[in-house]
Amino acid sequence: MKICKKLNSIKKTDYGYLAELDKAYMKICFLTDSIVRIKVSFGDIADAEKPEGSYILQMTGWDDRLDFLFEGRKHVTPLEALLEEKENEICLKTDSVCLLLEKNPLSIKLVDKDGDVIYEGVKGSPFIKDANNRVTGYTRMNEDDCFYGFGEKTGPINKNKDFIRERATDCWSYDPEKCDTMYKHIPFYLRLDRQTRKATGLFYNNFHESVFNMGKEKSNYWPRYTYFQADGGDLDLFIFTGPSIKNVLDDYTALTGRPALLPKRALGYQGSSMYYSELEKDSDKALIEFVETVRRKGFPIDGFHLSSGYTSYDNKRCVFTWNKERFPDPKGYFAKMNELGAQNVPNVKPGILLMHPKFDEFKKEGVFVRNSENDKEPAVGSWWGGPGAFWDYTSPKGRELWKKYLTETVIDIGTNSIWDDNCEYDSLLDHDSKCDYDGEGGRIGEFKPVMCTIMSKLACEAVKEHDKSKRPYVVCRSGSSGIQKYAQNWVGDNCTAWRTLKHNIPTMLGVGLSGQPNTGCDIGGFAGPAPEEELFVRWVQHGIFQPRFSIHSASSDNTVTEPWMYSRQTDRIRNAILLRYRMLPHFYSLEYEAHVTGAPIMRPLVYEFQNDENVYEENFEFMLGKDLLVANVLEKGQIVKDIYLPEGTKWFDLENNFKCYEGGQVISIPVNINSIPRFLREGAILPTALNQPMNAEKDPVTDLSLTFVPYTDGKEHVSEYVYYDDDGCSNDFEDGVYRKTTITMSGSGIIDISFKGEGTYKDTVETVVATVVYKEKAPLWISFEDKKLTHILDREKFEASDNCWYYSETLRAAIVKFRNPKHDATLKVSFEEFDLIGM
Repeated sequence: MKICKKLNSIKKTDYGYLAELDKAYMKICFLTDSIVRIKVSFGDIADAEKPEGSYILQMTGWDDRLDFLFEGRKHVTPLEALLEEKENEICLKTDSVCLLLEKNPLSIKLVDKDGDVIYEGVKGSPFIKDANNRVTGYTRMNEDDCFYGFGEKTGPINKNKDFIRERATDCWSYDPEKCDTMYKHIPFYLRLDRQTRKATGLFYNNFHESVFNMGKEKSNYWPRYTYFQADGGDLDLFIFTGPSIKNVLDDYTALTGRPALLPKRALGYQGSSMYYSELEKDSDKALIEFVETVRRKGFPIDGFHLSSGYTSYDNKRCVFTWNKERFPDPKGYFAKMNELGAQNVPNVKPGILLMHPKFDEFKKEGVFVRNSENDKEPAVGSWWGGPGAFWDYTSPKGRELWKKYLTETVIDIGTNSIWDDNCEYDSLLDHDSKCDYDGEGGRIGEFKPVMCTIMSKLACEAVKEHDKSKRPYVVCRSGSSGIQKYAQNWVGDNCTAWRTLKHNIPTMLGVGLSGQPNTGCDIGGFAGPAPEEELFVRWVQHGIFQPRFSIHSASSDNTVTEPWMYSRQTDRIRNAILLRYRMLPHFYSLEYEAHVTGAPIMRPLVYEFQNDENVYEENFEFMLGKDLLVANVLEKGQIVKDIYLPEGTKWFDLENNFKCYEGGQVISIPVNINSIPRFLREGAILPTALNQPMNAEKDPVTDLSLTFVPYTDGKEHVSEYVYYDDDGCSNDFEDGVYRKTTITMSGSGIIDISFKGEGTYKDTVETVVATVVYKEKAPLWISFEDKKLTHILDREKFEASDNCWYYSETLRAAIVKFRNPKHDATLKVSFEEFDLIGM
């Protein structure tokens, strides 16, 4: 066993500093003013300084031999640190942090400019490598620290006192509260210090199977600690200094990849069921009829997730084949689905059965992960229907041929959407199975979770190489750090139960705090019997707020979960889905924000209210963006809902005429089967569509509703919202063909709302209706572009007029209507005091 106990020396290098420890070498790099890298290698100096090769990092301050794979990889010049050396201490200081290194016993401490410790290793034994080649990093903790993230995990959102395993597995019908592991492997977490209320992020750039112990164990010989332990590799730690959760996620996604700007159809309803593609024949006709029924019954739709039954060959799943009994004319079928506005998202899998008709061809090309004892034979593990081999995406040849077959048999048939599934490499039990690693050679134990991320990258590339104008939509069940750059995820094969509806929420919120904003769960449950009536209604009412909205099932009772499955609930289901489509302007603006900053779309309350300790362990309420709080009904037969409203702001009930509540309290409201509780915070700006889109990609927003909730405390406040739009399907946005409108609300007596546009995309909005919530009184006057608007007292006359305003006594809000001038403009609403006597 190697235990690092002291620091012998330190020297300056091109990338930062290299410290020689008694049992290892430690690289230190101040990558930016808020990202610090500490990489500990237990080999010799040659191992410590060998060329790096990462499939994950999108920002580096050093040479990386895989740069050629990443056109957008950013290279930065690491910061210079002032080195001060004393007899037993070294201080590396930048403008923002100080790294203190005690020599003997070895101690590592990172301190921010306020003097607060944001990272500290356990003194005398921060880094260890044992006889089994496992590496362990120990970190100090406070007893009541909050820990968030870790990728995709069940249970409460705060993982204090948890023991967590990072290993991607195929866990069909998992327990939504207690299962570990699941499909993702993301060794990143946020630490929130309750005393300082500051957040720090830790990312271990190591994808061997690993564990996090977040204070679950305790030893009286040591202060309270957490640890990360991996089955091999280096302790390659990136520390994100915060201090806000927003800062940490911004830095983490800058390092591992900004989330993809998905096409609009990815935010629409995705139909799906294994049933249709498993029919004996004519699956294509059944699926076309399904979409036509969706349309006939007045539901919107944007896609269909095509399960792997279309690849059935001798009753086995064989990727890159088509079952012609089920789909006699794949191109004709795809064309019809595209015409109906429901593009297929075909399922593809990386496992190749030994009986696959092209197995020998693939083997000859050398595309498989190889046997650890015989280079000429593929590694074999269990697969759908028998033993199979697995594609090696770290091989240049493997990547080239994957894109070739994917294009010929799927993309060229007529889709720009790909569903990467069953890509955990779970059944390759021999972790010494060999990977190409772009010529250097590696083991599958190092790359299991990375394979699906490269697989998703290839799907994006294949779509663009087939037609450079098309924006790909890739959805993937698995994922490593960096998956957010390429794909939308979902939390796997969940089971139909009230528990699942409820406890999938903190799982999705945790994924959002792990840098992946584009996530969801199967609405209604995938495994098990059909959802009961009330459960299905509640699941849809909740699911409309998920970035991925798909009703998907493989029911055990021979049923198919469809929006109209309960006739007396069809209207409620339809109304909820129509509401989602009216929220698309907000969703797509949040999609853009996520693409730029890594911000979650579904946000745990702690993300927006980091100073309110009451929300640190809130698992089921969440924010959709920064202003809209969602508190869904999640219990069977519930008639009263208790809701905590975060402190420091007022809250306005969207379901009850903007009834106002003070924050920092639990309120109880009555709920019924129609209830979808939502609240806007003071200062909110919320865009929705007034016209009803039925297809996210094809139906533009022509009539825009904007809801404003000004502050009424007489103080000066500024609120801002970036309303984003583009064509939603091409890559033209990369060349500036988008419309980004910054909406700013300021002022007290006179509320000043400005609209400033950017980009060359043609604005589709013709009419704007602004609702300005002001409970105290009606406006004195309202102007738009410095012209007073007509005040109309009769609602029917107001509805028939343009460029006017009306004050709703029911809502206690001014409703303003104006034509979109399609240039920068200002709306002013006067709530000044009016002296009637001295007028």
